[in-house]
Amino acid sequence: MKFDVDPSIAFYVLVFAAVFTAGQAAYGLLSVGVAKRAVNRRLATAERTTGLGDLVLELRKQRGIGADGASIFSWTWFSDLVMRSGVPYDARRWGMVTGGLGFTLAIGVWVLTKNPMLGVVAGIAGAVILPILYLNFKAAGRAKMLGQQLPQALEVIVRSLEAGHPVPTAVALVGRELPDPIGSEFGMAADEIAYGATLEQAVGRIADRCKQMDVDLFAATIRLQERAGGNLTGLLKMLAHTVRERQKMRLKIKAASSEGRASAIILTAAPICVFILLQVASPHFYGDVIGKRPVQIGLAGLGGWMFIGNLVMRKMIDMRI
Repeated sequence: MKFDVDPSIAFYVLVFAAVFTAGQAAYGLLSVGVAKRAVNRRLATAERTTGLGDLVLELRKQRGIGADGASIFSWTWFSDLVMRSGVPYDARRWGMVTGGLGFTLAIGVWVLTKNPMLGVVAGIAGAVILPILYLNFKAAGRAKMLGQQLPQALEVIVRSLEAGHPVPTAVALVGRELPDPIGSEFGMAADEIAYGATLEQAVGRIADRCKQMDVDLFAATIRLQERAGGNLTGLLKMLAHTVRERQKMRLKIKAASSEGRASAIILTAAPICVFILLQVASPHFYGDVIGKRPVQIGLAGLGGWMFIGNLVMRKMIDMRI
């Protein structure tokens, strides 16, 4: 049996294979580069400083902390948000980004609405709200990564202690070998221990910077061991097991509540999608009566009822341990 293959098809197949291979290679190089930068981020900061004291001050400055250990921000909630996000603090860069973002939004709204006052309000609101939302997003992702990496960090410390290394060396090993965010946090703790802080103080500062439940449990364990004594290696082994079990329980809860979360998303999105579809397919469906008071009251009531329903569904699926 003879098969005739169109040469153009073979050419397209080869082109697709070449493009796919190039994409895979680029993705692999990018992933390795990102992982390397994550591991060496604190080390790169150490290379730019001349001593341990300068390194501690620079690392604190990047987290929005002054030389005295206190936050440089007057608002407690904002200082906690900056520290939890892990985004390096640079006043000039942050000012340029927020200013450019606010200016762009103001110009865009002005052009669309022909209302300069509305543009100014939108620019100010965007310059304030959007950066805060970004910091919240980064803080949530960082807290999740900290919870996932903490058991591995504890196991590294346990193995180092079992090998006969002192506690500061074991903590510094985590900061050297593990990627961000856990690597930077333990690296800062190791620098503070070398700078004169105790283990309890250094781990307590990690908990203050991260505001993460598993890290708080780790800090409480260290505080208990420092004050009551006991086998630190055994406590850390037990803590690593406990943190892993807590993570498994969170995944089970997430799987069990997935149906409720999907229902909440569908029930929330369906009225909005129907409204947009009606506006596109039949603009006069609401357009002819949208200015009437009963219609406005009815739509506002439906929106409020949908908001209350979302709160109830969120309460039903929001299970924490």
